[in-house]
Amino acid sequence: MKKKVSVTNNGIESSGLTKDYMDAIAELVWNGFDAEAKNVQINFASNEIDTIYSLQIIDDGKGIDFRALDMTFGNFNDSIKKNTYQKTSSAIRGHKGKGRFSFAAFSDNAEWHTVYEDKNEKALLEYDITIRRNTKHLYSAENKKISKQKSTGTTVELTDLFEVTGYSFNCDDFKIHLAKEFGWFLLLNKERSFSISINGEKIDYSGLIAENDIIPLKIKDKEGIENEFKITFVRWNEKIGDKFYFYFLNSKQNEVFKELTSYNNNAIGFNHSVYIESNYFDNFSPSDQEQSLSLFDETKNTGVFKALLNNLHNIVKERQKSFLHGGAAEQLIDSYEKNGVIPKFKNNKYEQARRKDLITVVKGIYCIEPKIFQGLNKEQQKVSVALINLLLDTDERESITEIVGQVVNMSQDERNQLAELLKKTTISKISRTINLIESRFKIIELLKALVFDLEKFSNERDHLQKAIEENYWLFGEQYHLVSANEGFNQLLNKYLEVIESLEALEAKKAGKKKVNSDEANRRPDVFVCRKHSIPDIRDDQYYMEENLIVELKKPAIEIGKEQLRQIEDYLEIIRSEPQFNSQKRFWKFFIVGKSVDDYVRSQYESEKVKGKRFLVKGVQNYEIYAYSWDDIFTMFELRHQFLVDNLEFDKSVIRRELIDKGIDLFNGHNAPENVLKQIIELNQEGKLN
Repeated sequence: MKKKVSVTNNGIESSGLTKDYMDAIAELVWNGFDAEAKNVQINFASNEIDTIYSLQIIDDGKGIDFRALDMTFGNFNDSIKKNTYQKTSSAIRGHKGKGRFSFAAFSDNAEWHTVYEDKNEKALLEYDITIRRNTKHLYSAENKKISKQKSTGTTVELTDLFEVTGYSFNCDDFKIHLAKEFGWFLLLNKERSFSISINGEKIDYSGLIAENDIIPLKIKDKEGIENEFKITFVRWNEKIGDKFYFYFLNSKQNEVFKELTSYNNNAIGFNHSVYIESNYFDNFSPSDQEQSLSLFDETKNTGVFKALLNNLHNIVKERQKSFLHGGAAEQLIDSYEKNGVIPKFKNNKYEQARRKDLITVVKGIYCIEPKIFQGLNKEQQKVSVALINLLLDTDERESITEIVGQVVNMSQDERNQLAELLKKTTISKISRTINLIESRFKIIELLKALVFDLEKFSNERDHLQKAIEENYWLFGEQYHLVSANEGFNQLLNKYLEVIESLEALEAKKAGKKKVNSDEANRRPDVFVCRKHSIPDIRDDQYYMEENLIVELKKPAIEIGKEQLRQIEDYLEIIRSEPQFNSQKRFWKFFIVGKSVDDYVRSQYESEKVKGKRFLVKGVQNYEIYAYSWDDIFTMFELRHQFLVDNLEFDKSVIRRELIDKGIDLFNGHNAPENVLKQIIELNQEGKLN
């Protein structure tokens, strides 16, 4: 029995039917799933030269009700599915009634053999529907009868095929096409074992999915009724479709409507889809457009939907952060390295630390807001990274947060995250430390020049004492300078102020304190101290202050008994002064000269049992040490050996650099003054850095 479609054959041809056999098969497969099929099979047989004469698409859906033929096959650009699903739906491919004609892309004839349940007759009925490519406006429905089959379903057989071979349906391109088209649908129905197969081999869509997760969510409405949602997040290995959407599905997994996610303008490969299933959407499928829009707007304005959408955006946001941290940031850095965007750094540990810091911050900014690095050409990328690198090497590194915040909107959490990242590694502090160490190496070279090269012209008061006064770090970083080249009266009053003791407060009230000694006018070269808890091994108690007096001898003088007597005099002055001699104050006395004689060496031996090198006398909380200048310089280098080795300092280069700057180390009587001037300048540079 021949029946007519509502339009002519030319009308169907001009409606935009697909010309691609892959899309044509996909349309027919969708028809099967639209008919509530769980499994769709694509079967064909080819001969020795890969020719196929027919192809079958078999589904286990509910079949095509004979009484509904006029509403399905009889209509065009319209179907009963259109009355079931929203116009905003993208999942239902047959809603315009064109899917059944897609066979014309590669076949002359299509025959549907369908088995359906007739509820009136309470039996399974079957019949055949035939359409020919050249007369698509006509269809025949014949051979209706009670079926011997035990279940419903439809088989579409396509014959007289053209422009296709067995390879067309067995190649990877075709399988990938189906995986892209149906992967999300099969994933959502994984627990229900939905499948598509080609000659018995199931389509594998897992290679398209980078990650997926199911998140259950419950939201109460204003009446306290709990609405349950099943949220499926999918990140694809490649882009699926032209946009990224939230898909809202009812309890039958029919798509009710969709909405764009907020990550459609990114170029970072964060390809994602989010599917939300709930019976909450069961009532959002009205029969006409006007009512549809009204209910749709009402739905979006409800508290439940707003809360749902807020949760969805947070889910995508967190997944994007995980994606960026998980590899996308590494890929960005790899591309920047390859294209020369990351600046060159020298191959030493300090420079490589700066490089690591830059990469860490670039990755951190990218993970917080990838838009910063999107849409930039190579030169713009270089400028952006160079500016970040410049800021990282200054005290303005933390202003990066403000700069980024002016380019894109950041939440307070994102601001805090970036600020914390910038605090983790402060290369500017490392840089200042390195500059300080470098300047100290230069100072050491200059001091060596004073002591060794200019021995004939350098003296204690005019040169060495002033040089050490500026650089008392040579004897320890922990000290504070109290006085230099001042008598014991000035030394006492400054000391009391530095340690901020009760005596200091009383001294300010009562006036200046005086040392009760005939030797009060003697002037130690350098006096430094620190407030510090030092264990006293004798009684498990602690000293409260550690004090150091340094006596410097002219470079030409060897330290012997006479020189030790001088430093012992200082010790006696301290011991005899009540305001100095608390048992909780520890005192050290250093004397430094060109070398030490045999007497001093014998003193070393007598104090050897105490396990302290260079100790010549130890009484209670007082100790005297004797050093040669070479001892002092060697101890400095030993303390900094790790930096020398790891930062690749070349001391000979430093010495040549001083000479190249016009610092004449051997220019007679005026040379010590020139060297001292350079020492003071370098010391100031170190402080500024």
